[in-house]
Amino acid sequence: MTRNTLAPPTPSLVKKRASGPRFWAICCLGLGWVVTAQAQSKDPAAFQAQVWAASCMACHGPDGRAEGTGLAIGGRPAKDLLGKLLGYKSGQLKGTIMHQHAKGYSDEELSRIADHFSALK
Repeated sequence: MTRNTLAPPTPSLVKKRASGPRFWAICCLGLGWVVTAQAQSKDPAAFQAQVWAASCMACHGPDGRAEGTGLAIGGRPAKDLLGKLLGYKSGQLKGTIMHQHAKGYSDEELSRIADHFSALK
């Protein structure tokens, strides 16, 4: 009986993958955001909402201030944001990706995310 095994990656390949400037820039930005968020929020519940909201930054921009194709959501009324999130979650609203994101959170979590973005000015 023969076993198929894969050789471990060579050290030079591992080094090449994990040492690119893009990799380190992403790591530093993510770490900086977490450290800043922890410094700004002593409340664990508020910090949790900030962590959840971090996934929104890819499309909606830092602090919900989208530039380009994303929708700016920072500072909008929480009630409006929650209504949209629940609409995406239930399938009443159609979107390219929002319906998938919203389904990953409970209604309470979506409410806290909406509150977080509403508080941003």
